[in-house]
Amino acid sequence: MSTSPTIRLGYHGIIYLVGAVRIGVVMLFLPVLAGALSAQQTQRFDRPALENTEDRTESLANHLLELSVATRQKDHESIAAFFSASFSSDPFPSTPGDEKRIIKWIFEHGWSAGLAKGKPKGRAEFLESFHAFLDHFRSIDDARFKVKSSAVATDGRTATGLLKLFLVGRDREGRREWVRGLGDFRAQRQKDGKWQFATLNITEIRSQIAIEDLFDEVGGPIGFTATDSSFLSKPGRGLLSHGAAAADVDNDGQLDLFSPGIDRNFLYLNKGKGVFEEVASKAGVEISLHAGIAALFLDYDNDGDVDLFMSSVGDQMLFQNRLVPDGRLFFLDVSEQAGVSIPAYGFSSVTADINRDGWPDIYVASYNNFGKVVPDSWYGATNGTPNLLFINDGNNRFREAAGQWGVRDTRWSYAAAFADIDDDGDLDLYVANDFGGGNSLYLNQLVQGEQRFIEAAEERGVLDKAYGMGVSFGDFDNDGDLDLHVTKMSSNAGNRILNRLFPGMPADQVFLKKLAAGNSLYENLGDGKFKDQTADAGPFSAGWAWGGGFIDFDNDGREDLYTPNGFLSGKTMKDT
Repeated sequence: MSTSPTIRLGYHGIIYLVGAVRIGVVMLFLPVLAGALSAQQTQRFDRPALENTEDRTESLANHLLELSVATRQKDHESIAAFFSASFSSDPFPSTPGDEKRIIKWIFEHGWSAGLAKGKPKGRAEFLESFHAFLDHFRSIDDARFKVKSSAVATDGRTATGLLKLFLVGRDREGRREWVRGLGDFRAQRQKDGKWQFATLNITEIRSQIAIEDLFDEVGGPIGFTATDSSFLSKPGRGLLSHGAAAADVDNDGQLDLFSPGIDRNFLYLNKGKGVFEEVASKAGVEISLHAGIAALFLDYDNDGDVDLFMSSVGDQMLFQNRLVPDGRLFFLDVSEQAGVSIPAYGFSSVTADINRDGWPDIYVASYNNFGKVVPDSWYGATNGTPNLLFINDGNNRFREAAGQWGVRDTRWSYAAAFADIDDDGDLDLYVANDFGGGNSLYLNQLVQGEQRFIEAAEERGVLDKAYGMGVSFGDFDNDGDLDLHVTKMSSNAGNRILNRLFPGMPADQVFLKKLAAGNSLYENLGDGKFKDQTADAGPFSAGWAWGGGFIDFDNDGREDLYTPNGFLSGKTMKDT
């Protein structure tokens, strides 16, 4: 094999490069798959050198996890071990600057060095300044050091580059504080394989401080008893997680909560005054035929109480709430009778009355068995399981009609949302798809007298070919129409590698960079077409992002964004 082959990234190549994700080390495999990149995007590179550089960089990134833990614990002795005896740099900025309000309850300040800059300081003085910085915090919840970019000497023992750092904790006054910074470094690998900094100059660092705590974790005290073991403790579990849904299931005017699980489900009744009671067994939903992935409440029979639909890996499930007419809260499994017991890899579901007949319909976003089923492309996969559309016939039965309505998609679908995009009075559908297949915008229209969905994502500017995970609509610019937020994935390691492969090339010329760029925000221009406002309003780098959406956190009349995130990645599951 030539030492400088033309790069055409396929299955492992793209996913490893973009995320350092899912299975293993970034550069172990670069199988050839023609067509992944255009002729203008391909370039020649020294593959062994690139693999060597990234292996050394990942080794350094993994070792920095130990520095992160030591920093979190304020373990000065362990921190000192990461700095060589000949270390020389400017002091770590440890004096907080003046605070400036940036939004209602958030202030910001910079940092300055407690010791005069100019002549580099030795190891002892640097560590003194770093310890002074840590002493600013009463407690530290999290701290991370990550390699943003790097170059490795030919002997593999010296690395230089750019480091990202962040820290979340409480300052001396007990206020929540979030620190973000950048620094350039030179590190040397020791005989035992560990790394030590020879230089580390902090070039940018700022803090945001919350003067109020808007949220507290109160699940345990108010009665949420569900627990789950760690992901790695269940090797046969697969890449599955389980959501939750809220609704007033007993019609007492208070929101209750349902959460499906692997071994059992949980239903928490809101008893008022901040107390919940777990009643899944009494209500008939503790055990279901299949493990539910996502829950959806809807009144499918229009009798005045909410029923429960569960999308599943297996047959889909529907439970009729017998509060009306029986007068007692109990959910009866009517999956077979209602016609929804159809197999899928249902990761989520949404409901809307798409044909405006007064009865709620259901759409199921169906994925596939990742790990056992290989996506047929990492930049346009179409071998997911078909999405489902259940049309409510109004007689306690549904008919599956995804093909008839034009939404029987076989991309790897994660999530969907209904909204009236074109302001014509009926509900359209947006679907987020994984593995770069592009997302779907289906416009609800009459075609030759028949109502169906027409694909219009590219035409309307929201195709968004990346790793789609979540979708939400909201009016972020307060102009009276619905804008679109799509959660995807951003990767420090992926961007680091892509910048090596395509140095100096902007993201709009290298489509792989979009796959690791993070979430997207699209502005509705008022005519049902959208403009990508991600760069101007964001960017929205949120790691491995999932659902979330618009919510006005500070009650100022403007929509904010919330994004949950997290995953396992890297050869040692550390370089995330």
